[in-house]
Amino acid sequence: MHSVVCEGLVKTYETRGGFFSQRKQVVKAVDGVSLRVRRGSVFGLVGPNGAGKTTTIKILTTLLIPDAGQAWVNGFDVVKEADRVREVIGLVLAPDKGFYPRLTGFENLVYYGRLYGFSKGEAGRRAAELLETVGLGGDGYRFYEEYSLGMKAKLSIAKALINDPETVFLDEPTIGLDPLSAKKIRALISDLARQGKTVLLTSHNMWEVETLSEEVALINKGKVAAFGTPRELKERLNLSYIVEVEIIGNSPLDISYPVENGERGNKVIKMLSYSPSDTLVEILDELRSRDIRIGYVKVHEPSLEEVFAQVVTG
Repeated sequence: MHSVVCEGLVKTYETRGGFFSQRKQVVKAVDGVSLRVRRGSVFGLVGPNGAGKTTTIKILTTLLIPDAGQAWVNGFDVVKEADRVREVIGLVLAPDKGFYPRLTGFENLVYYGRLYGFSKGEAGRRAAELLETVGLGGDGYRFYEEYSLGMKAKLSIAKALINDPETVFLDEPTIGLDPLSAKKIRALISDLARQGKTVLLTSHNMWEVETLSEEVALINKGKVAAFGTPRELKERLNLSYIVEVEIIGNSPLDISYPVENGERGNKVIKMLSYSPSDTLVEILDELRSRDIRIGYVKVHEPSLEEVFAQVVTG
């Protein structure tokens, strides 16, 4: 079952060639994007600046109407049933937008709860619960204008969850956050998926996307350039692994593999490999046959960042 489905989405913009130029240019921000996001999963949408990620999210959340193609969120058409879509989604586009500075975080959340039709009491209970969920606690009762960027990011996620949505869209939710705040937001995103909610996430942090996402779509120049699980994407592009084996004691001069100094003062064999299991077995067999003591063994997987770089640069 899929929470988000889009087929052949297209969105174009007209721009001027320059400050003094009158010549119009047509830019395809989204050029035939098709996606399927499984219910209850975290889905990563990545790509360089201007690739079309935010435009795609704006279409899926009814903020933009596509020029072509169709999309459905929780079974509702994003154009024909826009009101129904808005009832079942949460959205974070910019963590520092959409709040009243002279209200507290709690009061801002109550205001949005009332917009969704909650009674004052229900909105208050929901707001207090969400302040704890996102880790604001007592800071939720300070004026919004006193908030740091990290606090604003947490409140923006609380606002996105005020209506208990089935599907949540998070555009760069941890951008500008300190490491501890970002870690808490990532934990919250994982919790949302465990609760059965669908999360569509964009981020420039490839490690974050790889850690959180079950599936990833890489968008480049308005098109989906690659799609799959992080592991599938690495295997499809045949990216190399790094195999490391530490040698305890003196290493023989005639060993078959390149050796360098390790962090612990011992020699380390370090090899690039497309078949890490086979390479590791070969190295260990040789070392054991020569009674060479072995320390740690590590296999470093290629990162999603390498996938990103390879796809974008062609």
